[in-house]
Amino acid sequence: MEISAGLVKDLREKTGAGMMDCKKALTETSGDFEKAVEFLRKKGLSSAAKKAGRTASEGLISSYIHAGGKIGVLVEINCETDFVARNEQFQAFVRDVAMHIAAANPRYVRPDEVPDAVIDKEREIFLAQLKQDPKNVSKPPQVMEKIIAGKARKFLDEVCLVNQAYVKDPGKTIAQLTTEVIAKIGENIVIRRFTRFQLGEGLRSGEAQASA
Repeated sequence: MEISAGLVKDLREKTGAGMMDCKKALTETSGDFEKAVEFLRKKGLSSAAKKAGRTASEGLISSYIHAGGKIGVLVEINCETDFVARNEQFQAFVRDVAMHIAAANPRYVRPDEVPDAVIDKEREIFLAQLKQDPKNVSKPPQVMEKIIAGKARKFLDEVCLVNQAYVKDPGKTIAQLTTEVIAKIGENIVIRRFTRFQLGEGLRSGEAQASA
């Protein structure tokens, strides 16, 4: 059954759940709006989005070491209370996100952190690549722009942590995983920042190291 974007939007406005969760609820209930609302309530997702605006100032800074000490990650994830920060489910989520960062190597937490200059440079590269293909010579500018916009969105999905497919369950993004944990724990959760280290990263071959 085809689920209209308008129906998904209406369900999202009524429940506060994410777009993907709303679409799934409508699909699972064959487009029955009230049953979809009930579906989301049972999953605990209808209130998860509403918690997203609440202040999260507690939480954890966690580390993860991978590949025999060759990759390391520090990540800060916030919640609303110290009580939840000590919760095993929250701590497991923090560890899973740190492990994902080690494996997927994101550059930013979310799209709004990506500098305009970085996006402009990528768009410039995409345009140059398209122009090299003779098939694109006759395409109107608006078509080329749509292609470049699509490539730019894909770029953001690749470099932004919350947009990446979760390595342990590629069927959901890190943002969707976070929403699920918010629904289960009952507090807002914010992935604040991270640093990823890789042994030898940034060093040129044969580069001398200063002695301590």
